[in-house]
Amino acid sequence: MTAPESLASATEAGSDVVRVGILGCGNVGASLVTLIRDHADIIRSRAGIRLDVTRVAVRNLSRDRGLDLPAGVLTNDAEAVVRDPNVDVVVEVIGGIEPARSLILEALKLGKPVITGNKELLANVGKELFDAAEAAGVDLLFEASVGGGIPLLRPLRESLAGERIRRVMGIVNGTTNYILTRMTEEGSSFADALAEAQSLGFAERDPTADIEGFDAAAKAAIIATVAFGAKVVAGDVYREGISDITAADIRAAADLGYVLKLLAVAEEVRTGAGADTSTSLAVRVHPVMVPADHPLASVRGSFNAVFVQGDTVGDVMLYGRGAGGGPTAVAVLGDLIDAAKNLHSGAPGATLGTLARKPILPIDEVQSQYYLTLDVADQPGVLAAIAGVFGRHGVSIQSMQQKGEASEAHLIFVTHLAREAAMTATIHEVRELDPVQRVGSVLRVIGREG
Repeated sequence: MTAPESLASATEAGSDVVRVGILGCGNVGASLVTLIRDHADIIRSRAGIRLDVTRVAVRNLSRDRGLDLPAGVLTNDAEAVVRDPNVDVVVEVIGGIEPARSLILEALKLGKPVITGNKELLANVGKELFDAAEAAGVDLLFEASVGGGIPLLRPLRESLAGERIRRVMGIVNGTTNYILTRMTEEGSSFADALAEAQSLGFAERDPTADIEGFDAAAKAAIIATVAFGAKVVAGDVYREGISDITAADIRAAADLGYVLKLLAVAEEVRTGAGADTSTSLAVRVHPVMVPADHPLASVRGSFNAVFVQGDTVGDVMLYGRGAGGGPTAVAVLGDLIDAAKNLHSGAPGATLGTLARKPILPIDEVQSQYYLTLDVADQPGVLAAIAGVFGRHGVSIQSMQQKGEASEAHLIFVTHLAREAAMTATIHEVRELDPVQRVGSVLRVIGREG
């Protein structure tokens, strides 16, 4: 088979050339090809290599992608791209589990570094891929899988490699953050904010993956794996979405000095005491009431931000656009340059090493503050009965507000730190009290005690 003409002319070819095969040419893939072409001089001056897009696999050869690619570069045979001896590095941006998994494993087996932004794949079968890269001694880099163009995973892997990270939490889904921002700033209902997000292209026609937290949970699994060097998969992540959030919840949060955000949280939790002390990981995604003066509270619209807390470094926040073809392609290109430099110099690929087996703390054992609303009959002894239930389950009340007219009252509680299981039991018993007409919203609160 004759190799296709590449983006570089034959007269420019040299020993500094690293030939790239790209699997997929949608928004991210097309943006990547453009960046490689437009930034060729910058890449060469900074990295000492030249990237040459040799093959690009697509589903539809007739679709116009707005790219001036030489004849023969495009193909609909992804396996041929991986196996092509004229491809040195493989970039996977097709998404999904298969055929992405098989293609990546084949590339690694052939000794070819791989760059991917496939969060679904990494969150479910990442360990298999990491082990394959380790065995082959080549790079498997995936900065674009979390946070789009925000440099997050590389700082966790490299800059903070010597730090004891305690918690990583952040806004990692732009769709839900846009919806909550509109509800907060414009008073929009959830349905109206979602419809607006869809009209602007921030939300898919089927928004389930975003609004129910599946996308954020996959990213949380990847963050936890990198930050704590442990095998964490999407199924380990406790997940709640934002579809039940109401305008009343948003207003109540504001009255109490909070802003509602959907957060991904991954943290080390120590349990027991003395010789019986053990460490587990708690990884979860759910709506959170964040103090209005916390840096994450000011992250608006479709932007993402991740807050890293370490023993020595303290608090570090990374902020930027978390999605979009251009920003995501920038993250892919950064990984591609790193892999190409390692390959060109003969250096071994960067890997995660051996992933530890760390227990995942069940959500029932996680501690948080809570916000709870109750509609009750306004009669003597109600508050005492409710407080008694809280006390029996070891849940301490930080504050309580009462609103209402005539014979009905609306009670708003914020608790001190409490175990999830204790709070669940409290809610169950409170619901059985005769004066309690309705248990309303139950939301976690973060930032002041935990």
